[in-house]
Amino acid sequence: MSSRNESIIERLCIDHGLKMTGQRRVIAKVLSEAEDHPDVEELYRRASSLDRRISIATVYRTVRLLEEKGILERRNFGGNRARYEASEPEDHRHYHIIDIDTGHVVEFEDAAHRDMIRDIAEKLGFDLVSHRLELFGRRIPASGRKKQSGETI
Repeated sequence: MSSRNESIIERLCIDHGLKMTGQRRVIAKVLSEAEDHPDVEELYRRASSLDRRISIATVYRTVRLLEEKGILERRNFGGNRARYEASEPEDHRHYHIIDIDTGHVVEFEDAAHRDMIRDIAEKLGFDLVSHRLELFGRRIPASGRKKQSGETI
C-alpha cells in the first residue's frame, strides 16, 4: 500500500527496489512536482531549500541512479546542461520544442508523429523500443503567424 503523500518518482523508486532515504524522498518529491525540466543545479537548489543537509553530490548520485534505473530521462536542450524529467510509457510520449532565444521548453503531444515513427520502424523490421523528438526554433511574433484551423494559441 502506498502512502498518500508518496510522490510519483518515489513510487517508481520503490517499485524498482531502491532504498528510500529521507534525502532521496526529498529529491523524488522535487522531481515529481517539477513542471519544467530542471538541471542538477536547479534540483539541488529546490531540494536543499526543503532539506539543508542535501549536498549537490547527493543530487548528482541520485539523478545518475534514477537515470540508470530508467526512472528519469536526461534531456539536452542546448546550453551545455543536461535537464531531467520522469520517464513515461512509450504510448504516452510527449515531445519538446525549444525556443533557441530564451531556452523555454514547450511540451506537446502528437499522435500522428508517434504513429508515423512506429510505422517506419515496422516497415524497416524493428519493434520500436523508444524514440524522442526535440525541435529547436525561434518564436514567430503573433502578428506574423498563420493560425491553423483548430489550433489554440
